[in-house]
Amino acid sequence: MIRVLVADDQAAVRAGLVLILGAAPGIEVAGEAADGERAVELARELRPDVVLMDIRMPRLDGVSATREIAGIADVLVLTTFDVDEYVFGALRAGAAGFLLKDVDADRLVDAVRTVAAGEGVIAPRVTRRLIGAFASRPAPAAAAPRLDELTPREREVFACLGEGLTNGQIAARLDMAETTTKTHVSRILAKLELRSRVQAAILAQETLGSG
Repeated sequence: MIRVLVADDQAAVRAGLVLILGAAPGIEVAGEAADGERAVELARELRPDVVLMDIRMPRLDGVSATREIAGIADVLVLTTFDVDEYVFGALRAGAAGFLLKDVDADRLVDAVRTVAAGEGVIAPRVTRRLIGAFASRPAPAAAAPRLDELTPREREVFACLGEGLTNGQIAARLDMAETTTKTHVSRILAKLELRSRVQAAILAQETLGSG
């Protein structure tokens, strides 16, 4: 059972999300929060698998709340605002995914399941812009020494993350079990001090580029 915490300051939106998720097989809504501070409190208390997080909320915004929650639960940002500041801010804060509120119910449920399984999800409308923006940036100076800590196999997995491959696709390409892939991804995140596979994908784009 995937336990989800829904955080949105609009009661009607929360109710709709709870209705959609509560009706989905294998998903349970563990709690609701109307602001960022409450979302952080409930995440620490309830330990959900996924937090569905709005960006613009009172007391503590969604990006700041994500920064507090990443590591406790996987955060899937769901917002009306297709703005680079919010997209990049959420992903840097450790969000495992970013969707827009015009997503249909089936896609939302699939995204929750995908994030709970350890994968990343980015709204198709912002993916190309996101990759382009990060790939065009100069490589961070501190990245190279940290990459030296990766084993050759981990570097192969890291490069696949940069291509946006799922664990299943990485396993097929590198001829390994999917469980082994998950282990490699976890070790990569720990060694590079990253909070999500999306951050790892961004770092791979920055440091490895297309070559």
